[in-house]
Amino acid sequence: MANPPPRSTSRDLERYAGLFASRTRVMTSSAMRDLMAITARPDVISLAGGLPDTSSFPPDTFAAITNRIARESCARALQYGPTEGLEETKACIAEVMAAEGMRADPDDVVVTTGGQQVIDLVCKTLIDPGDVIIAEAPTYPGAVPTFSAYQADVVQIDMDAEGMRVDLLEETLDRLEREGRRPKFVYTVPSFQNPAGVTLSATRRHRLVEVARERELLILEDNPYGLLRYGGEPLPTLYSLDGGGLAQAPGSAGRAAPFVMYLGTFSKILSPGIRLGWVVAPPPVLEKIKVGKQAADLCTSTLSQLMVQAYFEQGHWEEYVGSLTELYRRRRDTMLDALADHFPPQAEWTRPAGGLFIWATLPDFIDTTDLLARALRENVAFVPGSAAYLDGRGHSSMRLNFSGSNEEEIREGIRRVGKVIEEQVALFGTLTGTAQAPARSEPEAPAGTESGARVLPMPRRGDAGRRAGGQ
Repeated sequence: MANPPPRSTSRDLERYAGLFASRTRVMTSSAMRDLMAITARPDVISLAGGLPDTSSFPPDTFAAITNRIARESCARALQYGPTEGLEETKACIAEVMAAEGMRADPDDVVVTTGGQQVIDLVCKTLIDPGDVIIAEAPTYPGAVPTFSAYQADVVQIDMDAEGMRVDLLEETLDRLEREGRRPKFVYTVPSFQNPAGVTLSATRRHRLVEVARERELLILEDNPYGLLRYGGEPLPTLYSLDGGGLAQAPGSAGRAAPFVMYLGTFSKILSPGIRLGWVVAPPPVLEKIKVGKQAADLCTSTLSQLMVQAYFEQGHWEEYVGSLTELYRRRRDTMLDALADHFPPQAEWTRPAGGLFIWATLPDFIDTTDLLARALRENVAFVPGSAAYLDGRGHSSMRLNFSGSNEEEIREGIRRVGKVIEEQVALFGTLTGTAQAPARSEPEAPAGTESGARVLPMPRRGDAGRRAGGQ
């Protein structure tokens, strides 16, 4: 048997270097994707990826869906489809959006290969090198490589317990206007934000949409988790506040020009493996997105779209989402309890009322990128906080996922992370001669960033107890 060819060397890379596009110099890999090969090992407890529990999906249902497609729609499932998506799939999307108080005109929808493709297509449509994107601080780590690939100048706006500071956003927009720079869009995950877990308050949602209208500023609303709520009352989406609510009849006279682009996905409420998402956008923007999608993949998988249609015709999708909500609520509570048991007194963490993530911040002398390397030796993984920033912040924070592991694994995983943190705290005490590490200070943000806390100033263990309340 012939020996496999040797892996690429630095000399090989030099040979091709002159062929690479300039954008490759600023392209970055996804922190979550980098961890996938490691966390796929059965001995590793992964608190890193935003993995829904696909084992909860009934195998009998999956078999029935695939058998039905094989019997009734085999040829169609194996064929190309329209770039904008099948009408049957758009009907399912309209049903999901209606569950959150939104009306979707099928003509304003493009079905995509997952929600991640929406971010890429919006950037492809709107961003030239050097253009400004506004994002939250921290922001979705999966968006960071996309923004970098399109060479955007990302300005991040600090958050607190009520989500993005819209007052700081307005100050930033004023500053950019004085500099002659107009942001192409604001990217936000307003409900159970990834990675922070906090939710944009109703007051700030209304003001954000007002700001968009006043300044004719596009917003990309990323809403993967809105239906995964564990407490509190639902809040209106930005899309509904922008005129896309159920009370707004399609084509109603007098509706203002829309400025919210809406990103949805079936990944968190059905399955990430089917790779099905969607975008709703103002018609002129949507036309350009369609052209960009044609160049990317021609069309979204027809088989996946027909699987969603067949599943929705059974009428059980909301029941399934309800079962996921109960499952994830228990796992969230388990992680919050474990954090209280195993993390040091100086640590802080958010208490999400929904979604899949908790954002924890450690004493400032701990770098979570270095900590991850130590944690992997204990066979446990998380996402370092720096992956959610583009300006060097977040080094003492981490994103913890509670949906993809069972309760026993969550408890053990947090215990292992806590053990590594304890070792770092003890080492700091030895090096500095202090018996106990000092509480985390709030150093100044790097030059050029907005003022405010580097991390979310969330309470540690108040009278409300360990677990989350409604947001």
